[in-house]
Amino acid sequence: MKLLLVEDDAMLADALRAGLEQHGSAVDWAADAATAKIALVDHGYDAVLLDLGLPGSSGLSVLAVLRGRYDTTPVLIITARDKLSDRIAGLDAGADDYIVKPFQPDELYARLRAVTRRSQGRVSPVLSHGDVTLDPAKRLVTRGGQTVPVSSHEFLTLMLLMERQGRVTTREQLEEAVYGSSGTIESNTIAVYVHQLRRKLGEKLIGTVHGYGYRIGGPQA
Repeated sequence: MKLLLVEDDAMLADALRAGLEQHGSAVDWAADAATAKIALVDHGYDAVLLDLGLPGSSGLSVLAVLRGRYDTTPVLIITARDKLSDRIAGLDAGADDYIVKPFQPDELYARLRAVTRRSQGRVSPVLSHGDVTLDPAKRLVTRGGQTVPVSSHEFLTLMLLMERQGRVTTREQLEEAVYGSSGTIESNTIAVYVHQLRRKLGEKLIGTVHGYGYRIGGPQA
């Protein structure tokens, strides 16, 4: 399995990585929420091991970004927070399971196997407009029934626009959807993604609402 470990304690992260790699997994490590959000955009993982007490921003913010994209990657929360309210908050936010530190490695591996097994067969709504469809679970875009290759950033841009059909979506909202934050990338980056999507899916799919943002469906400006 390819795993993302989100843990700010470097010593614990090293120990977990060593154990997971001995069990045949490839493990990427993120020490904070911002790094984790970027990794989840740029890479596909079989599961995420997520600490809640991260510097700067809670692990729940990572989970919110992930589930907000209809990304069904299994998430196992690993944390020292043992209150019932914390467990409920994590599960309600979209986590698949919860394990409290300290824990035995064998229990972690067993829970990890369980959440990845349960993740099979999940269904997410398929979004469509005209002859263009987007399947969040399969990370698949088609036009006229033919698969259209898109980058991860283009996929997330298109998904938000299709979710908000008929409504204007601002550049800041798109940045938040793609990167988990706004105002931290080049001002024309979203415009580049929109241009690429128009080239691949048709110039008329995405309309520009000058001074506001972009829109799929509804009157074009």
